[in-house]
Amino acid sequence: MGSDIFAISLFTVVVLSMVAASSSSGTASTEFIRTSCASTTYPALCYTSLVNHASVIQKSPKLLARTALSVAATSAKTTSTAMLRLSRTRGLKPREIGAMKDCLEEMADSAEQIQKSLTEMRSFKESDDFRTMISDVQTWVSAALTSQDTCSEGFAGKEMDGNVKIAVTGNILKIVHLTSNALALINNYASVHG
Repeated sequence: MGSDIFAISLFTVVVLSMVAASSSSGTASTEFIRTSCASTTYPALCYTSLVNHASVIQKSPKLLARTALSVAATSAKTTSTAMLRLSRTRGLKPREIGAMKDCLEEMADSAEQIQKSLTEMRSFKESDDFRTMISDVQTWVSAALTSQDTCSEGFAGKEMDGNVKIAVTGNILKIVHLTSNALALINNYASVHG
């Protein structure tokens, strides 16, 4: 009986220690994300878009940058789908139709560049050339941002004011902000790594 109580007590202590360690590592991970996101242009969005991935990211700049790219890739696909749906709206003005067509191409390019960057980061091995890999990723993510900006610029000017411009701007801003944050975290990873 005494050994049963000892075994139960020992088990309880072990379980509580594991829970406490897990909790403190979770707190450390979320604090790492918060601190890292502070150096981005959109820190609140950065934190809220990544905090649910804290258990994967832990305190790794590489995993943080890769996860930020993954979030941006998902958002780019969602944005492209929303833009395609919007382009099929009846009653668009000829200039809106042209801008939507251009925007769809730019968003497809953007999504491809982000996905290419994510694939490159996922396949990177420590034996590979880090500088080449990170330079390629930075170039592709910068190109994705340029494509997103080009899409937005197609809706500039008073003659484009209206619901379509509002919808496009709303969709594009989020992906621009997520991509900008991802690039900042990639740059941070590059500076820490090499």
